[in-house]
Amino acid sequence: MRLSLTALLLAAATPAIAAPLHQYAGLALSATGDRIATIENGEGSLHGVITLRSAKDGHVLRTIDPCPKCIYSGLSFAADGSLAFLERDRSAGSVTLALDDGKAQRTIATIKGIAQTPRFSRDGKRIALLVTLGAAKESGATQAGVRQVGEIGEKNDEQRIAVFDVTGAVAAADVKPVSPADRYVYEYDWTPDGTGFVATTALGNGDNNWWVATLDAIDAQTGAVRNIAKPSTQINFPRVSSDGKTIAYIGGLMSDFGSVGGDVWTVPFGGGAPVNRSEESRYTVTSLDSAGSSFRGTALQGDSAGLFTTGDKAGIVWSRPASFGAGDGRAAFSADGRFVATVVQDYTHAPAIFAGPITKPIQITHDNDAQPAMVKATSVTWKNEGYTVQGWLLAPIDADPAKKAPMVTIVHGGPSAANVPNYVSRGAFTALLNAGYYVFFPNPRGSYGQGEAFTAANKRDFGGGDLRDILTGIDAVEKVAPVDDNRLGLTGGSYGGFMAMWANTQTNRFKAIVAGAGLSNWISYYGTNGIDQWMLPFFGKTMYDDPKAYEDVSAIYFMKKAKTPTFIYVGERDIEVPPTQSIEYWHALKDQGVDTSLVIYPEEGHGISNPANATDVFKRTLAWFDKYLAEKK
Repeated sequence: MRLSLTALLLAAATPAIAAPLHQYAGLALSATGDRIATIENGEGSLHGVITLRSAKDGHVLRTIDPCPKCIYSGLSFAADGSLAFLERDRSAGSVTLALDDGKAQRTIATIKGIAQTPRFSRDGKRIALLVTLGAAKESGATQAGVRQVGEIGEKNDEQRIAVFDVTGAVAAADVKPVSPADRYVYEYDWTPDGTGFVATTALGNGDNNWWVATLDAIDAQTGAVRNIAKPSTQINFPRVSSDGKTIAYIGGLMSDFGSVGGDVWTVPFGGGAPVNRSEESRYTVTSLDSAGSSFRGTALQGDSAGLFTTGDKAGIVWSRPASFGAGDGRAAFSADGRFVATVVQDYTHAPAIFAGPITKPIQITHDNDAQPAMVKATSVTWKNEGYTVQGWLLAPIDADPAKKAPMVTIVHGGPSAANVPNYVSRGAFTALLNAGYYVFFPNPRGSYGQGEAFTAANKRDFGGGDLRDILTGIDAVEKVAPVDDNRLGLTGGSYGGFMAMWANTQTNRFKAIVAGAGLSNWISYYGTNGIDQWMLPFFGKTMYDDPKAYEDVSAIYFMKKAKTPTFIYVGERDIEVPPTQSIEYWHALKDQGVDTSLVIYPEEGHGISNPANATDVFKRTLAWFDKYLAEKK
């Protein structure tokens, strides 16, 4: 449940800044490290253009835009420099796998449904793709679910691997996936010899079973599956060494697919017991790639994002207090691992592409250099119960240090996730800051950034130590900023929504709360959500085997203590946290006479994506905090 208030509200409409913010998405680096491909657009534009740039100085080589009505994704370079990409035409319900060889673009395959993650075989002659034929919904549990009518649970979308010859042109009716029909494939990597894949897979419902996914080998011709390992952790980024003998992956306590964090683990391709190669490290690995016999990727350490390697000089080789990637914390590497490219940004510096040697990438784009700092940002560190905890404090750009001001604390989703510094230009945070609020983003225990032990520290302790970390963090903020302790607000989405609901029953320190897609009753939640498997790594047992553990952290059992006015919102078709959780909490507050408001947004999933709905959430949120946190005259 990684969704944060950032994802829920950042699209909200607010006055635009002087020039549109230039966005870089889907970054890919050529095998030789000389060219970068991105999907670029201006702020607020849905249609991006594929842009090829020099990795040396960032100048634009050319642009690719064969389908102005399409959304592009899945940029992937072949060894010879050809670029594969996906074109999605939502009105047609199809995705086109296209290839640009430097002279022209042509279609390799058309998929009726959805598709993602094209990857070339290492000889460049074939390209694999994850396809969901006739998809009933978007891929992923955070997306809006299908209507629960008729006999439920009898049909699941199946994401499978399909393989295409780069010289062919396969019609939609002729697409035949190679991986088995009963197995959902989450991620994959080609073996060096091109005979098959290493993949993370699970049987049954793809939304629900990633938490118990296994590491498997899949034959590229027959689709036969051989298990390599059944890790004790959740797994992401399976990668094969250049000699084909070793598989590496990121293993850790992760609360949602796509919210990646953990240690580097390796296991022989032939099978065996996985070995943790970064055990006791004080950073969290967030992406992984193979290069020769070693592996490298990105990591989060405290308030800084870094690049790391497992080679002779293992560890972080370059870092800065920023975030990498276009919101995904990732980077792209050349085939030999010597060169890197990524998007770098922080709260006061707009996105820019950095590229160069892995130990010293430099800024090569300057489209956003004129973007102003909209906030003042400070990394805050404090001690609590033996832990060193970090968070970010944002202050209005023109804040008067002598004048007390209200503050809103925003708890991230997950809990396995982290607040990282993304450029603030528009949306809810800018409006809060413009209205005079300070904004605090804590990373309490359970977060990424300080090693796996810190991430796992809130097992069977939801709302316990992490809430105490947050409250202690507010104390630390009040020592360095003029925050009025009598005008504190709290908000968050998903796990942050749970924390907002739960905190209302544990403390009266907050004077206004906004809870997005939150959990109020873990007992009823277990039986009604679409992803019950995610809870087992955190609780250790099912709700039916250990109901007290779930009851002990359910706000609904402590509602007599809830006194803080709360605005609640949720999507109608939320799979991860069904709207019934918000209804239960709203009903309990109403019964206790606590001021509350609940809005269920139609057709939305575990996030508010419709711009009109996002704007409504933003306006209601700001109005709610203004109602209770405004300075008394």
